[in-house]
Amino acid sequence: MKRIICLLLLLNACTPALEEAGDEAVFSLDVGEALGGDNTAGYLRAEEPRVFSFPQDHGLHPGYRNEWWYLTGNLQNENGRRFGYQLTFFSTAIAPGSTSSSGWQSPRIWMAHAALSDITSGQHIALERFSRENPGLAGARLSPFRVWLENWSLSSNNDNAFPWQIELNDDSFSLDLQVSAAKEPVLQGIDGLSQKSPDPGNASYYYSLTRLNTSGSIRLNGESYDVSGLSWLDREWSTSVLADNQSGWDWFSLQFNDGQELMYYQLRDTQGNAHPSSAGNLTDLDAQQQYIQPEDISLQELSNWEAPNGVEYTTRWRMQYQEHDLIIAALLEDQFMNLSVPYWEGAVEVLDADTQELLGRGYLEMVRSP
Repeated sequence: MKRIICLLLLLNACTPALEEAGDEAVFSLDVGEALGGDNTAGYLRAEEPRVFSFPQDHGLHPGYRNEWWYLTGNLQNENGRRFGYQLTFFSTAIAPGSTSSSGWQSPRIWMAHAALSDITSGQHIALERFSRENPGLAGARLSPFRVWLENWSLSSNNDNAFPWQIELNDDSFSLDLQVSAAKEPVLQGIDGLSQKSPDPGNASYYYSLTRLNTSGSIRLNGESYDVSGLSWLDREWSTSVLADNQSGWDWFSLQFNDGQELMYYQLRDTQGNAHPSSAGNLTDLDAQQQYIQPEDISLQELSNWEAPNGVEYTTRWRMQYQEHDLIIAALLEDQFMNLSVPYWEGAVEVLDADTQELLGRGYLEMVRSP
């Protein structure tokens, strides 16, 4: 039987090139191929704004190379024990014109990442799984809504309506959570078209559920914790996003105690500098948005943490935007995702830069070229 070997995986998209090597099917993934604009013939591309429709857009969008459902959250139990979690489902098409087939010959590949940060104990656990799409192992459907890879899933028990259920079972930890949207979907970028570089088509269709009330249980080290808090869901689909002179990014999703949210991604060029296509949004109490351009915001790196692979990640930032002067600090320095392609992703707190008052919590993701 052929074995699928993932040699290289990219965080926010992974487009495998299938090679036959003896009796093995080898999926060799390259960063430039995964997010670049070279291998796009036959695929749909995000080239102009579209009309979003819900709940339909919670489901899969065949014809694009890459799509993901990206959940992060900050939770705590009644005694104040705090956790951060991530659960992400990535779907990639290995050939253009692919459809969401439920049969064994589906040309879609699925990957899932999961992580749990136990802030009290300082423990961080990162997991990953892979599967070709097939009836029992991995896929996405609408009515009822469900995205899954083996026994990790995001689903609705009531057609597509909230609450949605997060279920993750692994020997390392388990999640059994319910999430309900406190706001309508937020369209990121310009009307949901998030342009990542100047080249036409190097963009994604991107929306977020920026405030998901969350409750349920976490099982870790033989103990079960009843928890509650807030989660965030990012949804993107695309065929290419990055240009040749781009190499990584810093992504912030911040939920403020006053009911507002801020998302900002700082794209980096190949020298590590901020790229002019960086962008974000501030979402107010009514899910109305203010588009953020690079000239509107200032980011300063205050302190770094060195991962075992020698790459440094910034775990304390200063962000200035309008009247906001913020410190964004990692709750654990080591929230390193030591997976097929390493990156840093973890829970943060947001402080007033002058008073150190706690203003909110969120998540930070950093991708660096080695």
